[in-house]
Amino acid sequence: MIAIDWGGSSLRAYRLDGDGAILDARRSGDGALACGGRFGEVLGALIAGWDDALVVMAGMVGARGGWIEVPYVDGPADARALAAGMLRLDPGDAPGLAGRSLWCVPGMADRTTPASDVMRGEETQIAGLLDALGPGAHTICLPGTHSKWVRVDEGAIVRISTAMTGELYGLLRAHSILGRGMPEGEPALDLAAFDAGIACSDDPAGGLLHDLFGVRTAMLFERFPPSALPSYLSGLLVGHELRAALAGLPAPVHLLGSEALVERYAHALQSRGIAVQRHPEALAAAGMYRLAKVRGLL
Repeated sequence: MIAIDWGGSSLRAYRLDGDGAILDARRSGDGALACGGRFGEVLGALIAGWDDALVVMAGMVGARGGWIEVPYVDGPADARALAAGMLRLDPGDAPGLAGRSLWCVPGMADRTTPASDVMRGEETQIAGLLDALGPGAHTICLPGTHSKWVRVDEGAIVRISTAMTGELYGLLRAHSILGRGMPEGEPALDLAAFDAGIACSDDPAGGLLHDLFGVRTAMLFERFPPSALPSYLSGLLVGHELRAALAGLPAPVHLLGSEALVERYAHALQSRGIAVQRHPEALAAAGMYRLAKVRGLL
């Protein structure tokens, strides 16, 4: 089969063998929110030459404004519930897709809190991890623009919490007074400044809104060179994220995501004495393979 991890800004395709192992992989910058609605054209071009009939997709391709809106599955949800929510997609006359069977994985909703929460794409990565987690309760973090904190209990996703840490970082860097003293571009991580931001977030006399202005005073008092200020801001935001997310959740924390972000979060967690386990980003392909098998498509 072919597994398609189609996020808002990126597109990854995996060709899998009968046991779910990755035979080949391709990627594109034509994300679901950036491809101008040319879903069939983009997909057909990306998987040209792969003759597999079954194509399973996950991510923002199934969101409102994507190729097909697949309704959220309410939690608690295990692999069987997610597989039952998959929808088949008619590719029409899109070149390169004739004769293929296209399916899209649903997102997942958590309506147990006043704010409620959702995720779309991350549930598929978690589905690929469930066998490795085993029984009991587990904590999973998927850091990113919108970091997801997920609790899994006895093979089912039971709680979702999203932190807009990455997006807030970008907004503050580009559109607030805090960014005025920082260099353009993204300098290398300054670990000392990052750790200082984490330490500041632990001060009970602060609070996120107050601590954010401390980035301004750190610049005025020259606590750090300008190139280190983004790392200080990052540590501050990640630190506050961890304080809120970890309340009542079991350790260790399973980290899924890009290597750079996983490394940053692992450092922040370990500095608080919390053990971590790291997992590869390509788990989305394993999750789609598992859901296809549960749905009876393989």
